[in-house]
This record gives sequence, C-alpha cells and structure tokens, in this order.
Amino acid sequence: MAEEKPHRLSEGTEVSLPLRNILSMIAAVALGTWAYFGIIERLNKIETNYTMMHADLEMNTEFRIKWPRGEMGSLPADNEQFMLIEHVAQELEKLTEEIESGQAPFDQQQKLQIDFMLKRIENLEATHEKIRNDIMDLIHTNSRIPAPSANRDPHAGH
Repeated sequence: MAEEKPHRLSEGTEVSLPLRNILSMIAAVALGTWAYFGIIERLNKIETNYTMMHADLEMNTEFRIKWPRGEMGSLPADNEQFMLIEHVAQELEKLTEEIESGQAPFDQQQKLQIDFMLKRIENLEATHEKIRNDIMDLIHTNSRIPAPSANRDPHAGH
C-alpha cells in the first residue's frame, strides 16, 4: 500500500466537495436551527401559558374563598342596596313606634277627607237643628201650645 501522507490543515488547505453536498449541509444546518428555535419558542409559549393559568387559578381560589366572607369588598350595587335596606328598616322602626304610641301619621289626602267630612257633619247638624226648630214652631203655632217663657230656649223641651 501506499504510504499515507500526514494531513496538514491550514488556511490554505483545500477541500474538494461537490457543491450539491455543501448546499445540502447548509440546508440541513438551517433546517436544524429553525426546528430547534421553533421547539424552544413552543416550549416558552406553553410555559408562559402555564404560569399565567397558575396565577389565575391562585387568584380565583383566593377570590372564591374570600368574596363570600366579605374580605375582598363588595360591588357598589351591593353597597347601595345595603344602604337602602338599612334606611327602609329605620323608617319601618319609626312607623312601628308611632303606631304603637297612637301617633300614626296619615297622609295629606286623608287629612283633607277628614276635614271635609267634619265640615259636612257640622253643616248637617246645623241644618238639622234649624229644621227641628222650624217644625217645633209650626207645632206651637198650629196646636196653640203656649211658647215657653222668654228666658229659655223655646224648643229646649222638644
């Protein structure tokens, strides 16, 4: 066999490879690099999603436990409703006390109706008294009953 010469590599060493092989090696390296970074990107995305979901899960667990207890506050609508309920309860308590003490308030319409009815009753009583007196005068005149003395009401005994 022939004696092998030692290979010496330097800047000037020439490599004789077909261009097709060189392009294939460059394509293989590019493809490997692209695949590697694609896998790394996918892993980073999955890890980020996991971290965010874990944080959301922790916050949800905290919310689920603390919200019903009132440790995380309440909605503005809830606060408004609580204030309205408290106000209505105070008003109910005042009305209950007034009713129990006999000082129950009545509205303006009821007052107007009561005043109207009182005036009507007074007018009816006055009219009744006038009619009664007129009838008694007629009876005295027609039956020739002497009128009572002047110092008394002429119809007091009737």
